Amino acid sequence: MPKKKLYSTDGIIYSTDSNFQTKQKAEEGKTVTIQEQVLSVRLDAKHRGGKMVTLIEGFSGTEAELQQLGKQLKSYCGTGGSVKNNEIIIQGDNREKILMWLNKMGYKNAKKW
Repeated sequence: MPKKKLYSTDGIIYSTDSNFQTKQKAEEGKTVTIQEQVLSVRLDAKHRGGKMVTLIEGFSGTEAELQQLGKQLKSYCGTGGSVKNNEIIIQGDNREKILMWLNKMGYKNAKKW
C-alpha cells in the first residue's frame, strides 16, 4: 500500500511568512456552486476483491459538504459506502442512478466514465 501524501508543499520546506498557506490549504476553503461542480461518476473494482463500486470524483468544497453528499447518495441508492481521499465510494454499479440524482439536484456537469 503506498504511503498517503497529505499535501504538497511545492518544494517549500520553511517559510518566514506568518500568513503562508500551501496551495491546497488555500483552495480547500473555496466552495464552488453546484452548477459549476465537475463530477465524474465511474465504476471501479481495483483492490476491492473483485467487488464493483461506483466512484464519484472531482468534488470541490469542504469536507462536511462532501460527507453530506456521500450520505445523501448512499441513502438514495439504498447501499453502503464511504467517503475517502476526496472520493465518494458507493457499493455496487449505481452509475445511472447516481447520475440521474446528481442531474436532478443541479449538478449539471456530472459525467459518466
